[in-house]
Amino acid sequence: MKVVFLIIVLLHGLIHLLGFVKGFELKEVKELTLPISKPLGIVWLAATILFLTYGVLHVLNAKYAWLIGLVAVVLSQVLIILFWKDAKFGTIPNVIILAVSIVSFGCYSFQKITQQETVQLLNKNLSIENSTLNENDLSNLPEPVKKWLKNSGIIGKPFISYGKVTQIAEMQMKPEQDNWMTATAKQLTTIDNPAFIWSVDVKMNSLLNFQGRDKFDDGKGEMLIKMNSLFTIVNEHGEKLDEGTLQRYLGEMVWFPSLALSPYITWEQIDENEAKATMTYTGTSGSGTFYFNSNGDVTKFSALRYKGNETNAKKYNWEMNILDYKTFKGIKVPAKMTSTWKLDDKDWTWLKMEVTDIKYNEDANH
Repeated sequence: MKVVFLIIVLLHGLIHLLGFVKGFELKEVKELTLPISKPLGIVWLAATILFLTYGVLHVLNAKYAWLIGLVAVVLSQVLIILFWKDAKFGTIPNVIILAVSIVSFGCYSFQKITQQETVQLLNKNLSIENSTLNENDLSNLPEPVKKWLKNSGIIGKPFISYGKVTQIAEMQMKPEQDNWMTATAKQLTTIDNPAFIWSVDVKMNSLLNFQGRDKFDDGKGEMLIKMNSLFTIVNEHGEKLDEGTLQRYLGEMVWFPSLALSPYITWEQIDENEAKATMTYTGTSGSGTFYFNSNGDVTKFSALRYKGNETNAKKYNWEMNILDYKTFKGIKVPAKMTSTWKLDDKDWTWLKMEVTDIKYNEDANH
């Protein structure tokens, strides 16, 4: 689809050269019957240059490609109106290019919001201390948690103040859905001031996609979803979402092992391979259970979470099952996992995720 669109843009732009050729009498142009002055010929040439530039920038996913597209369409449509008899059919590609430019503007605006919120979270996080985690720091933790932290390689590493996780995923929006939608996502998580912001771009088909942003900040959760970055279809807040988002933050400790030492988290050992973590922060509380194997790897995180934010929303077991591990910056963390709701009538695995990169502390700024 992107190649087809590029061809439309380039052909439409090159057609504008006819106005320049006729204006400067370089060659007879029978398709244009109305006279064109040299100044207007230059305007036709400018439209060509703008469309060709837009086509290249669009392919490169340049930040301001949408702006060049909008300027090109406006200039082109003015010329078409002036020469309506000869050029009226040029309105069709202009409408297509305008639609794509507006969607691109929506993506730009959505990304700008998430970038601003990311900066705000980082500014609220405490400054990084040059201290490292040692075995004495683990003294008050349950044995399976100690074993996990030692196995992860975090001992001797700096305490994690914040980190950035890059992900690819497949998602389903409803239990009855058969097809999987592909997605890319990034998440910034801060530890000293517990918070995260997760932005995701989900491809539904060749024409439709949606952008989502989940946020946990000051103990409150937020969920925002926009279709093609323009039309808001979900904008949720509320106590149920606060609790569920905190539980998600708690489970994602597996990517940031030193979070286990947070003063906001208390631990309870269940047995030699299970430990329950409870987090309380600015009036919001939630808990979940971590399951470990004999090697000290986390194999699963389970929490009783609200599914939805409606007044009648019910709690179900939500599981994060870990399938594989990788080492990033010397720390062994889960790299492949699934997310499953244990519903009344079935188990619904709605997310398959792979972590492609993790950066910690100052490295996460790049």
